[in-house]
Amino acid sequence: MEELWKLSAAEIAIGIQRGTFSASEVADSVLGRVDEKNPELNAITVEFPEQVHAAAAQADEALRNGEPLGPLHGVPVTIKENIDVAGQATPNGVPAFADLIAKEDAPLVKNLRDAGAIVVGRTNVPEFSMRGTTVNPLRGRTFNPWDIDASPGGSSGGGGAAAAAGFGPLHHGNDIGGSLRYPALANGIATVKPTNNRVPVFNSTAQAERGPLSQIMSVQGIMARDASDLSLATQVMIRPDPRDPLSPPVPWNGPKADRPITVAVTKESYGYPIHDDILKLIDQAADALQDAGYEVQEVRTPSIEEPFRAWFRTLMTEMNVGLLPQILEHGSDDIKTTFDYFFRMGEVLELDTFITDFGERTRMMRDWNLFLSEFPLTLTPFYMSRLYEWDYDLQSFEACKDFVEASSYSWSINYLGLPAGVIGTGLVEGRPGAVQVVGQRYREDLICDALEAIQQRCGRLTDQLWAREAS
Repeated sequence: MEELWKLSAAEIAIGIQRGTFSASEVADSVLGRVDEKNPELNAITVEFPEQVHAAAAQADEALRNGEPLGPLHGVPVTIKENIDVAGQATPNGVPAFADLIAKEDAPLVKNLRDAGAIVVGRTNVPEFSMRGTTVNPLRGRTFNPWDIDASPGGSSGGGGAAAAAGFGPLHHGNDIGGSLRYPALANGIATVKPTNNRVPVFNSTAQAERGPLSQIMSVQGIMARDASDLSLATQVMIRPDPRDPLSPPVPWNGPKADRPITVAVTKESYGYPIHDDILKLIDQAADALQDAGYEVQEVRTPSIEEPFRAWFRTLMTEMNVGLLPQILEHGSDDIKTTFDYFFRMGEVLELDTFITDFGERTRMMRDWNLFLSEFPLTLTPFYMSRLYEWDYDLQSFEACKDFVEASSYSWSINYLGLPAGVIGTGLVEGRPGAVQVVGQRYREDLICDALEAIQQRCGRLTDQLWAREAS
């Protein structure tokens, strides 16, 4: 029998329901893989094998008793350490918050458990979940399984590394500027950043309610090796919860297209020297979509640079009021330095300018909504350079600025409130490279279909990683 830790969520759920293997056997395989590889990666920070074995035994008993089974019955999942899991701390990479114990599961955790998923551990984050890499004074550094010197991404780098290493098929993360999509790039996996507020969120451990920009830009999602698992898991996670009054009761599947979906392709870099190999990955993905029956056209899109600059200004303004005082009180010298670089790059706006900027966001969204009404999907770069070193944002102000500029296709999408998927499709100078697919609001279903089509043509990148490990 194939090693069960290698299987997709869909394969695990079907195999358990058919009796091909048990939930306990899956749990044993995944926990064994964690025992083998996590000490060198530090992707999972808290393990609870006893609870996992108990939950798997309950899952097997439910199957024997003929009880109704959820779509993720017996499927292992990890949860990032900035989202509440009942009885566990939610430290968010900050030593001062190490004893902040959650009284209840966050909505997305409840939704996953209700669907039958088994939480196998918590994954690492940077301090305050606010860096493009994953290291903190409480849990230490997470290592990229492809390259010890490369970043595993941030802020969901623990989950990304866990996905690539084989610690189960599904890994939760969140994204306010790229924190799902950077780890997807860095670890050669797939993710979809949903539309803003698509997945309900609430932390009982939160010290205050989220600020307005966090409410319109921060989203919860899933990372996976298999693009087909994104649809399966995200459908589960989007179930509304009364604790989040902003989560909309929007169904997963939108109207079926009556003609082939038209995909816009852009290679515009806005003056940044985009890597030639990334341009080749875009061409490769475009060919994959063309072969799958999509109509692909290289066109000029509405501006990405304008919402990118606006994202930076407005977020720094909110962070200056909300997060910066906590960082100054509880943060390490590293996170203080990083934020110093950010504030040197980003303007803190006066109230009248902030309000004007916020109003202009609607115009930018309208421009993109109109464009996406003609091109329901847009294939773009994601990070426009080779995957960065694990501490690149801290090396110098110039390096941090380069990281920010190379990421314009990341930040802007959050500001626009659009869903987007990222999938690893090849290597760029020996490190994973990726492309991004942007879609219409609440049409994550179309994005997931496109990512699956790309992966079917380009292959699952982690297979190369595991082949290298075995050689």
